[in-house]
Amino acid sequence: MAEDDLSDLDALYAAKLQDFTPLRAKLAAAAKKRGDTEAAKKITAARKPTTAAHAVNVLVLNDASVSQRLTDLGERLRAAHAGMDGSRIRELTAEQRRLIDELARTAFKESQLNPTAALRDDVTTTLQAAIADPEVAARLGRLTKAEQWSGFGEFGDTAIVFKPTGGRKAKSEPKPQAEQSPETRDDQDVEDRRKRQQARAALAAAERAKAEADDALKELQSDLATARLRRDDARRRLQDAESALTAAEDAYEQAKQASRDAANVVKQAKAATRGS
Repeated sequence: MAEDDLSDLDALYAAKLQDFTPLRAKLAAAAKKRGDTEAAKKITAARKPTTAAHAVNVLVLNDASVSQRLTDLGERLRAAHAGMDGSRIRELTAEQRRLIDELARTAFKESQLNPTAALRDDVTTTLQAAIADPEVAARLGRLTKAEQWSGFGEFGDTAIVFKPTGGRKAKSEPKPQAEQSPETRDDQDVEDRRKRQQARAALAAAERAKAEADDALKELQSDLATARLRRDDARRRLQDAESALTAAEDAYEQAKQASRDAANVVKQAKAATRGS
């Protein structure tokens, strides 16, 4: 993609949400005017982001270091999980929470948003996904919807450091809590964490789908209003044209009658001339 294309898309995704659609049309028209049809197609194809995606896009476009910070932390976390280094994982997990909290606050401030709980969750899960998945990190600045990491635990499947000690046994009596080993308690904590995250993910996905539907509805409402205005204008112009046509037909009939009257006068004058 050419540098002009990038700058146009940067401007588009950094703009206020309410300005996205008219700015997209303006930038596409400008690209066509300068003869860059490929850029015009890419700009026209750009989808309007959800509120959460917009907040993250603005954050990244305003500070180029954000993507690198998220990517770097992701690499260090993956290395710690691969090495099963529990103390390093705890240290980096704490760093991850601090970084996401900091970036989320900055995103809401720069986007001038007063976030709801659902919006805060969407932005947080998107930043988490960027840490966990390099492909998500690569899309930052061009997001159209909130992202979500599909793994379990604190950092994907590799976050489950302690392995289950055995499969479930039929009709086995559960151990009292006081007799559970540290490994069993850790496994139970991981399972509980996984279930909570799945529930939060399902809720966030449902709220995200509703937000996307609401955004699509707003854009379609705007298109509908524009279409209605054009229809009303066309009706007015049609009425004006019909009125003008009626007036022209009336004038034509009057002119024809005047022509016939004049012809009769000429005929009578000729007859009088022959008689004399």
